[in-house]
Amino acid sequence: MHVSAKRLTRGPALLLTLLLVAVTGPTQARESYSVAWTLYAGSMPLAYAEENGILEKWGDRYGFDLEAVQMNDYVEAITQFSLGQFDAVIAMSLDALTIPAASGVDTTVIMPLSTSNGSDGIVLRGKDKSVADLEGTRINLVELSGSHYMLARALQTQGLSERDVTVVNTSDADIASVFESSDTQAVATWKPQLSEILAQYPDTTLVFDSSDIYGELLDTMILRTEAVRDNPDLGRAIAGAWYEAAALLDPEHPRHDALMAFTADTLNTDLAGARSQLRTIDFLDPEQAQALITGEEFVATQKQITGFAFEHGLLGEGVPSAGFVGIESGTGAVIGNADNVKLRFPTTWLEEAEGSDQ
Repeated sequence: MHVSAKRLTRGPALLLTLLLVAVTGPTQARESYSVAWTLYAGSMPLAYAEENGILEKWGDRYGFDLEAVQMNDYVEAITQFSLGQFDAVIAMSLDALTIPAASGVDTTVIMPLSTSNGSDGIVLRGKDKSVADLEGTRINLVELSGSHYMLARALQTQGLSERDVTVVNTSDADIASVFESSDTQAVATWKPQLSEILAQYPDTTLVFDSSDIYGELLDTMILRTEAVRDNPDLGRAIAGAWYEAAALLDPEHPRHDALMAFTADTLNTDLAGARSQLRTIDFLDPEQAQALITGEEFVATQKQITGFAFEHGLLGEGVPSAGFVGIESGTGAVIGNADNVKLRFPTTWLEEAEGSDQ
């Protein structure tokens, strides 16, 4: 999920509001629930499930109304989730950590949905370049986004850091046109802007992309822990609807063409453009998602993410270390502070979905 340069401003008043929301007593199972999403190819199964009654069907199965609400701004959607306006939202795991979890909202990832596998990349002017050639350059990107994290990880592979480059904060609306200026040396961005830049400026090199850090730019479905504890059927309904709709991504599925037409229309592109955006997103089935959050590499990945968040002040003012927020992996092991676990990756709903025939 990579669609906004804006970040949550953690002023004292907002932090107090979030903390008050986080410590209120448990709620009872309710009659209706809502999921927020923003425009991105990886969100299309949820959007399709809302448009075609799949989400409603799964809510009815468990006795409540369930709807997906499109928001125009990605970070605003997560902020509103943090404030209790939504019960769930699609968010990158990085943003799940730095917005709700870091602000004291106990957050549960019921499903890792997909991982970028080439949808994000770093482009450097000139042919036959490499990551090492980024040293000393100015790099345009959406600051504090997944692209920024990807840049930090790319530089690490060459023993470099952000001190060796100059980061230029650039909105996603402008990122595709920056190469019009001969002063632009490099950009870090995502599709469709990434595809536009590579097509329009052939005298460039894609020196690094998200396939080089597979599993780290991870989109997730996050729920407020209190909501899903009070009503575990909420997790079952959202997971069931997601996987039913995501099954249509299979070209052999009889409704695949309907999903692709919907995706192209929703993303305001043609079928070729929709396929290009989806091609470099790996949607995870329940078994793959479970393997990811219980695997040995998951701990290392979370430490990379918390390190980036800490270095850039995204865990809040006065936070003493990168491990300030505890993260519970799919094995139950805690990464960071076991006394402050605010981001959880249980396998509960993945195991149920894996064994379900829907």
